[in-house]
Parts: sequence; structure tokens; C-alpha cells
Amino acid sequence: MSSTGRRVDWHNDPAAPEVNSIRPSAAAFVRDDPGRILLIRRNDTGNWTMPGGAMEPGESLTAAAVRETFEETGVTIEVTGLVGIWTDPRHRIENTTNGEVRQECSIVYSGRYLAGEPTPSAENTHAEWLYPEMVPSLQMDRSQRVRLDWALNRSFPHLDPNP
Repeated sequence: MSSTGRRVDWHNDPAAPEVNSIRPSAAAFVRDDPGRILLIRRNDTGNWTMPGGAMEPGESLTAAAVRETFEETGVTIEVTGLVGIWTDPRHRIENTTNGEVRQECSIVYSGRYLAGEPTPSAENTHAEWLYPEMVPSLQMDRSQRVRLDWALNRSFPHLDPNP
């Protein structure tokens, strides 16, 4: 488990609170021409992550990835493919301010940079293009490390294993 602020990530922990929500979320793995990755540093945990967030009513997950990337970074992207699907029921995300405990349900898309300069939002302290070599030294939840590792080192989508 890692915790700081409002969000607590529980990983395969029998002490984790019961799930009371499932919120489909989308994230974007975006690289620029020099090969840097677009990442943000969250306000609530201080962890680095790909931009992303929950799908809103009336929106597709693909549109959510584009919208969240723009809202969190000021960067406009085009979705170009699928990095993978992560829905591990052993990863629970607790919001300590409202009691929500959701099961991980995240689709990570690959995206192509179109326009804009990375700018922090109300949800993050940093929005930056970072070289892949920097990723191992960044403070990051392990679920995000797995996703970034997959995006950087695999050429096919990650699909959750069958039970």
C-alpha cells in the first residue's frame, strides 16, 4: 500500500477496505518526437503518472483519454492505439475524503502529440516531457510503473489474464 493525501492505493492487501465503486478510467501514453513521455505529478500523492482519469456520462473511454490529457497538461493528443487494459480486483483505490473504494479499471491508450505545452493543472504540481531513462528514479505507484514498463517495452496490448 502507498498513501499520501486523499488517495490510498492498496495492492493485494487483506486489510484493504471493501470495494464500493467501479469507475472506468482512461490514461494516455504520449511520446514526443525526441522520445520523451508526457507525465504529471499528482497533487494528492506526489506520485508521477500518465495523464488520465474517469470517464464521464455520455463519453467514450477514448474521448476521456483525450479530454483528461488536455485538462491535466494543456496538451492536445490524438489516440493512436491501445497499450492495455488493467482491471486487477486486488488493486483498490481509496478516496479518504468521500469513502469511495474502487476497483482498478483502467484502459491505457497510446497517443500522438498534436499541440500545446505541458502546464500543471489544479490536479497536479508538474506536467512535463521526461526521457524514459528518468522513469526509474521517479516516485510512482507500482501500478503505474507496470503500465509504463509495458508501454515502453511491449509491442502488443496488455490484457488482464483470465481468472
